[in-house]
Amino acid sequence: MTLFAAIRLPREILFGKGQRHALPSVAAKLGSRALICTDERFAGTTVFAEIIKSLEAANIAVLIHDGVQPDVPVATVSVCVEDARSFDPDLVIGIGGGSCLDMAKCAALLLTHGGALKDYYGEYKVPGPTIPVIAVPTTAGTGSEVTPVAVISDTDRTLKVGISSPYLIAAVAICDPELTMTCPPGLTAIAGADALTHAIEAFTAARRGADPALAQEHVFIGKSALTDHFALLAIKLLGRSLEKACTDGSDEEARADVMMGALAAGCAFGTAGTAAAHAIQYPAGALTHTAHGLGVATMMPYVMNYNRSVSTAEMAEIAGALGLHSMDGDPKQLAVAAIEEIRRLFAAIGITPTLADLGLAADKLDWTAEQAFGIDRLIKNNPRPFDLDAMKRLVRAAYDGDLAASAI
Repeated sequence: MTLFAAIRLPREILFGKGQRHALPSVAAKLGSRALICTDERFAGTTVFAEIIKSLEAANIAVLIHDGVQPDVPVATVSVCVEDARSFDPDLVIGIGGGSCLDMAKCAALLLTHGGALKDYYGEYKVPGPTIPVIAVPTTAGTGSEVTPVAVISDTDRTLKVGISSPYLIAAVAICDPELTMTCPPGLTAIAGADALTHAIEAFTAARRGADPALAQEHVFIGKSALTDHFALLAIKLLGRSLEKACTDGSDEEARADVMMGALAAGCAFGTAGTAAAHAIQYPAGALTHTAHGLGVATMMPYVMNYNRSVSTAEMAEIAGALGLHSMDGDPKQLAVAAIEEIRRLFAAIGITPTLADLGLAADKLDWTAEQAFGIDRLIKNNPRPFDLDAMKRLVRAAYDGDLAASAI
């Protein structure tokens, strides 16, 4: 095998307790007028007030947009941008969960290039760099602080839609695990499970080759040596600490592990991409109105079992990253053990075990499979190929909770 690697990341990543205090210095290097994108809850916190005070003390003028909503409805982006045009920001700071970071990316895009968001749906539609974005996550899950993607919801479309371009990668990511300390157990679980799914799907993604045109024509290009490095780091950290962080939110070491795990998972899938679990979640989530992280985590054991026959070696490595080293090193047994450990971990933190429990209606199974099968950018990334019948069987297995049937 020819060694191949590719990675796309922010120009600077700062991680650690208290790193949010570097924000004024970082921002001052990028501009003097900052649009702040956050949500109403975080905008009302003492920490946010301290952040704004520190920016103003560094002579940075700020305009606060605190109307970010979950899943970023497309109309709300237009409101944010119109409010900000007369302020004329030269940088955008997203502070909050993944939706706040995605709003910051979208606002920077429209403030720079104009038009409507629908002009940029898909891959490589952004024509050039945007005004710089600083991403400051307060949850540990989406990895949006380092990825080239912004996900929004458009009322004209049933499924959520993504804008994917290396130009959307934040200039700087500042990840301070102290900002996640008050994240409630349920959100910690869903966000962390989302991150673990990102890492597993990136590590088991199809290896698409070393064609020099690949990364120039596609945002997500399959696994490589560098994305594997980040994915395994994420699996190790999340595997050892996600359950602890959900059980005891005051555990600083567990919080740091989970946030670093989410960051590393974002570093991996931001180039490698994700696969079938995400493809199925898009229609399933649209029908059930459930959290993205919950849906992808529900699917993950079934998708792992579907892929096990062609990803045995990768799943054995996942087992090692999860601390499973017995079974005489037999890759097949280790692969099974990895799937069982993911099932155990997700059950322990309250992840829904089946699509039926997620609320998907039985008469929507075929529609869900058809929609998932049509998301080519994700399906082509899956290590084991699909035809429509195979997708229908997988969705049915996840609905019934029949793990064995998912491998057929």
